[in-house]
Amino acid sequence: MALLASSFIIPPAFAATPAPAPAAPAAKPGAPATADQNPLLATVNGQDIRLNDVRQAMATMPEQLRKLPDNIIVPILLNQLVDQRAIQVAAAKAGLDKQPDVQQQMQQAAQNALQNAYLSAQVAPTLTDDAVKAYYDKNYANKPGAEEIHARHILVQTEAEANDVIKQLKAGADFGQLATKLSKDPGSAKQNGGDLGWFKKGDMLPTFWDAASAMQPNTFSQTPVHTQYGWHVIQVLGKRTAPTPTLEATRDQIRQKLIQEGVQKAVSNALSQVKVVRFGPDGKPLPEQPAAH
Repeated sequence: MALLASSFIIPPAFAATPAPAPAAPAAKPGAPATADQNPLLATVNGQDIRLNDVRQAMATMPEQLRKLPDNIIVPILLNQLVDQRAIQVAAAKAGLDKQPDVQQQMQQAAQNALQNAYLSAQVAPTLTDDAVKAYYDKNYANKPGAEEIHARHILVQTEAEANDVIKQLKAGADFGQLATKLSKDPGSAKQNGGDLGWFKKGDMLPTFWDAASAMQPNTFSQTPVHTQYGWHVIQVLGKRTAPTPTLEATRDQIRQKLIQEGVQKAVSNALSQVKVVRFGPDGKPLPEQPAAH
């Protein structure tokens, strides 16, 4: 289901919270809304471009660009919108909108817009500060942080080389000096005597993590550890439990988790309201199977 959720085009409103667009002049209390609140900025072959069009374009921009003064960013975006309308008019005159491949792309874009509108309507209202706080309290607060390991390693190409390194270490050789001399690690660890610093479980390949986590501090591998990069000899220098992360440090991560859960729920809800028939290579309907979410 996580793969399914990731396949959807997440609406821009979920990706980041846009800064408020420039406010139009407020109407007097009780007065009807007028065009002055959404003034006309340009026309292209009679098609209006208004301030709200510029606002919508601004909302999709990176935050640092949205902070530019209105007298700079509005003319730039307006010029872009004029260019786009002009291209659209020229494309229609050329009959490109009648081409099957273009029609298919336009239909797909419309379907994506409808899909994202549904997901936004279902998920966006749930992304509240209270929801983030509740998730934090349940999954992070008053719980120990992740286990961290401080280790260094020597990476070589063959198991025989790794066994030779272990033999030298047992004979009293200095780990850091061997790492500098023998390690094939392409990163900075080689220059630092093989030091990898502190890392968490997800930072390393599972095989490497499992081997390091099974070791005691100030010990080195008694047998080589194999990964896709070669053969490792590991020395664990220390272990610790990271402090519980703060709400602010986890806010974005929690928000993305809530989005993923919301999309999963929305997809399940949509599927429950339709009949899905799948067909095999012979063109015959396949037996119904419960949806895997």
